[in-house]
Amino acid sequence: MTAGNRRQTGTCYEQQAAAWLEEQGYKILEHNYYCHLGEIDLIAEEGGYLVFLEVKYRRTAASGSAAESVNRAKQRRIYRCAQVYMKHHEISFYHPVRFDVLAIDGREVSLIKNAFGGM
Repeated sequence: MTAGNRRQTGTCYEQQAAAWLEEQGYKILEHNYYCHLGEIDLIAEEGGYLVFLEVKYRRTAASGSAAESVNRAKQRRIYRCAQVYMKHHEISFYHPVRFDVLAIDGREVSLIKNAFGGM
């Protein structure tokens, strides 16, 4: 699979994830937020929290589960990018924040709330 095809597949699953999350009560604020430190797939509000979401898809478990691919380095990039987002949007660092992972393994969807904390 080429990088372009992977990006298309990723975008497709991120759109499906956003629709699923909205059904679960999330209000999607941003898709694919980019800053100089990286990217956050989805930013949403849910239950009084500002939620930064990583969406991961794995067709098979051959290279590990989708959730396992959100390693410590990826978590740090998301956290730092979230700080930039909050600064640019003048959101207080006292505002409740959560980092969730939406893992799609084949046809199984798992939402891991508060998957990791501050780095």
